[in-house]
Amino acid sequence: MSAVKNKTGITLKRLLLVLLVAVLVYVIRYAWTSFPIVTGYDAKMMCSCVFISGREEGSVMAQELGGFPLKLASVKVDRQSRVVTASIAGMAKQKAIYREGLGCTLLNERTEQEISKQQFQLAAKPMVNQDTIAWPMGDRLPDSLPTGIDRSLLHQVVQSAFAESDPAKPVRTRAVVVLYKGQIVAEQYAPGFDRHTPLLSWSMAKSVTSALTGILVKQGKLSLKDPAPVPEWSSAKDGRESITLEQVLQQTTGLDFLEDYTKSSDATDMLFRKADMGGFTALHGLREKPGSRFYYSSGNSNVLSRIIRKAVGEKDYHAFPAKELFHKIGMYSAILEPDANGTYVGSSYMWANARDWARFGLLFLNQGKWGNEEVLPASWVYASLQPAPAAPQGEYGYQWWLNAGQKGNSANKRFPDVPNDMFTADGYEGQYVSVIPSRSLVVVRLGQTPGEWYDHNKFLSRIIEAIRQ
Repeated sequence: MSAVKNKTGITLKRLLLVLLVAVLVYVIRYAWTSFPIVTGYDAKMMCSCVFISGREEGSVMAQELGGFPLKLASVKVDRQSRVVTASIAGMAKQKAIYREGLGCTLLNERTEQEISKQQFQLAAKPMVNQDTIAWPMGDRLPDSLPTGIDRSLLHQVVQSAFAESDPAKPVRTRAVVVLYKGQIVAEQYAPGFDRHTPLLSWSMAKSVTSALTGILVKQGKLSLKDPAPVPEWSSAKDGRESITLEQVLQQTTGLDFLEDYTKSSDATDMLFRKADMGGFTALHGLREKPGSRFYYSSGNSNVLSRIIRKAVGEKDYHAFPAKELFHKIGMYSAILEPDANGTYVGSSYMWANARDWARFGLLFLNQGKWGNEEVLPASWVYASLQPAPAAPQGEYGYQWWLNAGQKGNSANKRFPDVPNDMFTADGYEGQYVSVIPSRSLVVVRLGQTPGEWYDHNKFLSRIIEAIRQ
């Protein structure tokens, strides 16, 4: 009997040892793959929030970096050198540096010296005082508002977007701007934020990248139906050589690229570990035939950003967004941040204040015109808002989210209580520029909602209710 007990005890010890080894292997593998993502996110986010938005470190640590596993990292801010470093128990150290006019860049696969030596020609910001210039080119608002607005209800709706009812589910709305018939009819900011505070786009940047593409199509430097000018694809013989620029815009490239932010994936590796984000994506093979399936990917958007760089040319590239778009419509707060290779991160990293985001929406509401100037052709705006054939709910155009609904069943749509003509620049944690042409509305909502509990459908439907046409 004792021999049996001893044998059982040995077996249990061996089993426990195997389990312990398995746990250690998992922990080591998790640390190896995930810690650089965590520290990269923390360094980049802290750097941009402090040096672009003017935030205090404690606020950023408590909110943007307060959840698991982001809070595992120690983050240090050197305000004099404008450098932020993050590490976990001294491991996986990541560094982000701030450069005036360019925001923050992670030192992915590059040294600080290499990044510091980069020379970019930026567009000079016009010397104007927007407080003395009438909206929308400036910030001076008219004394009267358009008729047909239930002001009391609209005020209640906007205030409700800032309400915090559950500490476990923070909403953290930071800015709301509502335009009706081109005029600001409602505007509110959270404590610590105001109309001058640049806020992060996340994936709203994709819609801006699309607009920059449209300008180049207008100039004859890019063609929608031609194979996308990507060196890695043009020399391929596996189907990638047939991917068109339009398919890149419509997120139907067919690339085998995993867009998953819950773990180490192609998307997180791209954003937090790679110097050339577009080049990294372009090297991926195909998962399916181009054009056959809609698959949302930040990688496609960064391929697009690299295409824009090549089409514009090195000399003019870094000034191009401001010169051809931002400054033409008064978006003077806008900053696009580059990767370590110097290409703007067109998928995710743009900052602008809420009024400037509203100006961007107004440009599209006005079908590409700003005053008497055609910034974008009306034909480009129209094409941008046509559902990609492979999008099952008619939910995507040229880097814009749509509300068209399923073909043959338009009631099956992303925002069921909002008109079908609504289109949206949509970013992580609840960033929205929503344009509803049939209601003459542009609605901007910016915040940091770390969950799925902010209801933009309800918010928009209540704003519509408050504005009686």
